[in-house]
Amino acid sequence: MATKKIYLFCTAGMSTSILAQTMQKVAESHDLPLEVKAYPIAKIDEIVEEEHPSCALLGPQVQHQYEATKLHIESTYDVPVGLIDQESYGRIDGEVVLKSAIKLIKTHRKK
Repeated sequence: MATKKIYLFCTAGMSTSILAQTMQKVAESHDLPLEVKAYPIAKIDEIVEEEHPSCALLGPQVQHQYEATKLHIESTYDVPVGLIDQESYGRIDGEVVLKSAIKLIKTHRKK
């Protein structure tokens, strides 16, 4: 199975990188072929266009950009976009966020 890329985006990519590392460790502990990375939201177009992730997740601190980002990224690049819930983000619950990302990838319909 090909490696799936799950990319997280927040204001600067800093706090989200801790969550990304936690998610990566959970994936590795279950032998899942996943790559989890974090980036600043300002680079989402560049990153999605170059890397073609399996999904993009936005952190709660950029929630106000969710609807516009989802519409743009899904229609332009056909990459599903989700929002990390505040509670899981605050707890740095890599397993819960990873499960929601996998569900997002599986339920996304290719056009």
